[in-house]
Amino acid sequence: MQSKKDLSEADIKAKYITPAVKNAGWDENLQFRREVSLTDGRIIVKGSLFSRGRPKQADYILYYKPNIPVAIIEAKNNKHSVRSGIQQALSYRELLEDVPCVYSSNGDSFFEHDFTCSNGKLEREIPLDEFPSPEELWKRYKKLNNIDKSQEKAASQDYFYDSTGRTPRYYQQIAVNRIVESIAKGEKRVLLVLATGTGKTYVAFQSIYRLWKSGIKKRILFLADRNALINQTKTGDFKHFGQALHVIRNKKIDKSYEIYLALYQGLTGYDENKDAFRRFSREFFDLVVIDECHRGSAAEDSAWREILEYFSSAAHIGLTATPKETKDVSNIDYFGNPVYTYSLKKGIDDGFLAPYQVVRIGINVDLQGWRPENGKLDLDGRAIEDREYNIKDYDRNLVIEERTSLAADKITEYMKKTNRFSKTIVFCVDIEHAERMTEALRNANQDLVCKNSKYVMQITGDNLEGKRELDNFQNPESDYPVIVTTSKLLTTGVDVPTCRNIVLDANIVSMTEFKQIIGRGTRLCPDFNKLYFTIIDFRANARNFADPDFDGPPIQESEFEKDDNIDLPEPDNTDQAEDDPGETEEDPLKEGDPDYSPDNSSEQGGEIIETPRKKVVVNGVEVHVLSRIVQYYREDGKLTTKSLEDFTKANILKNYQSLDRFLIKWQAAEKKQAVIEELENQGIFLKELEALTGKDMDPFDIVCHLAFDMPPLSRKERAEKVRKRNYFAKYGDNAQKVLENLLDKYADQGIENIETLDVLKLDPLKNIGTPREIFGFFGDKNQYLNALNLLKQEIYKAA
Repeated sequence: MQSKKDLSEADIKAKYITPAVKNAGWDENLQFRREVSLTDGRIIVKGSLFSRGRPKQADYILYYKPNIPVAIIEAKNNKHSVRSGIQQALSYRELLEDVPCVYSSNGDSFFEHDFTCSNGKLEREIPLDEFPSPEELWKRYKKLNNIDKSQEKAASQDYFYDSTGRTPRYYQQIAVNRIVESIAKGEKRVLLVLATGTGKTYVAFQSIYRLWKSGIKKRILFLADRNALINQTKTGDFKHFGQALHVIRNKKIDKSYEIYLALYQGLTGYDENKDAFRRFSREFFDLVVIDECHRGSAAEDSAWREILEYFSSAAHIGLTATPKETKDVSNIDYFGNPVYTYSLKKGIDDGFLAPYQVVRIGINVDLQGWRPENGKLDLDGRAIEDREYNIKDYDRNLVIEERTSLAADKITEYMKKTNRFSKTIVFCVDIEHAERMTEALRNANQDLVCKNSKYVMQITGDNLEGKRELDNFQNPESDYPVIVTTSKLLTTGVDVPTCRNIVLDANIVSMTEFKQIIGRGTRLCPDFNKLYFTIIDFRANARNFADPDFDGPPIQESEFEKDDNIDLPEPDNTDQAEDDPGETEEDPLKEGDPDYSPDNSSEQGGEIIETPRKKVVVNGVEVHVLSRIVQYYREDGKLTTKSLEDFTKANILKNYQSLDRFLIKWQAAEKKQAVIEELENQGIFLKELEALTGKDMDPFDIVCHLAFDMPPLSRKERAEKVRKRNYFAKYGDNAQKVLENLLDKYADQGIENIETLDVLKLDPLKNIGTPREIFGFFGDKNQYLNALNLLKQEIYKAA
């Protein structure tokens, strides 16, 4: 009889753990999932290459309801102790957060870590037949999360599941549960912070659905400040509300629905007698959800805040990727601290968001400034004020035509080297700058513009033709437009899943705005091979990545005051106000500005069009690139400018502190492919490194050469060394022929290509005999595999 010690982990799960869980009353089809991938694995980018790290995968997650995880179980084979998996299980619990219990098991018993200490102990060992029942773990969940009987109905309400079988990601599950439980407990203000691209609308839909279906909330208003957001919401997840859903348009009010979508502009006339929202009673809605709550109604003196104040008896849920915290505007003051935060860095680390590389281009007039020579005239023949102009002036007060052309040329040059049909957003200072940039990009791409004039388009608040193309730009199936210029219209709330390039040719002072702009590229679109994006930065905006506020929690006013004297690196644009009306011409937030008039606001789009100021325009200026730096997103969320070789060496040494350790790992691996995959998961780009060395090198030699300064050997050189040692002489003629062909295969294609039995079905080995016949040359299959392992050892014998 086979000993338990000899059983694999899979056998331990099948024979001991799964039966114990089922015997405790858990429904195998509804209440527990096995091999659950919590993350997708971080995408690692270097140049034009990328790889994925391993996803975090739990052996078991138990659910009281499909939306309520209550336990995690990590399994080990019986050679391990019962406790050996508990730390791993706890690491998964760090993701899920609200789970009350985690377990480890080796098939002998369970080791329990109970965050509620329900049995008087944080940790204890329990027999297999005493695993807790679903009701017991639900009881512990309620205790941990302070849910009483009156709140239980909402807390246990099921999600909406459509025919696609889509289920929430772990962070979406937490977000929805936190929202529903907070509202069920009577909270009046709830703030949720989810990074752009992580599914705020889906979370809003599931939260509203559960609150609505459980009867906790009966009439709900979803508010946004841009038509594109309403359209995306209506045709996206909210379509599942069916006949209960209504979009308020043209200020026409129909009180017969339960779920309402509305623009702020569609509810207010900026005049108490014309405000459409006042046609509802103050108590009509019992829940108001505010999308992108850092904008529209964020300021206390905003006219749109009146809508929230009017429906103050309702619970208010604020959704944002970038909570706004300034001396004048505070989401936290209104909503309180976020019930849950899922950051850009976390999304990238988990592999749900696209990482980025940054190409920083320094132009001479930006880095050194520009001063007009004596008597220099602008294009209108006027004398130019004699002073030094710098990056904060360009395209705002002063236009240098050659600078615009150079920026367009560099954008085009990058796209020619990568992909000329990569969807690209160019963020400009204002509408007038976007117009000039569009012209410059069309001139730089005449060949493609002549084939289709929509290759380059301007999409700004005043450009109706451009705005009509927004849907096509967002649609992954649509080829055109490819390059889009804008200033503020596309900074937030507009999904462009296949956007591969974000170009920054505007001075971005606001961290909120910077995060929103970067968020335009963070969506993954694997079906279209979009797994990372590039930021081309002409104005040193990438310095914001080094700011601790970039991916940190929202900082309230008292903390802002501590940093008033921080010196920012050159070029300096710190004297520019965060919401300078001269720079923004279409941002809906402008309704709070002194110069705002509702007459120049479009109800259909919500953009504010301001009269552009007269700028000084000059030409004949010598403009050229002084510096070009490529930075990569590191594992710790920071940017690095290391070369590929240095980056590789640092990564290898982090995991293998010495050559001996690497050699032991390599030789001990039954299949070298496993080590190769591990290296790639760590961001070591073997194919690109092989190209840099100029030799057909084995991954083994790439590592030894780059990290440990060993002389590089090509695969052919290693194969030749094996032949010179007359290694094959101990085998019969047919076996020698097989091994010689395997060695040739290694020299041509690499070690991973001879480790699979499929190689015996390929030329030239298939001409020697069938796999069964080849095994016979060695004695049997096991002896063939043994000979193959000895061959691999011989290949690396010199090391």
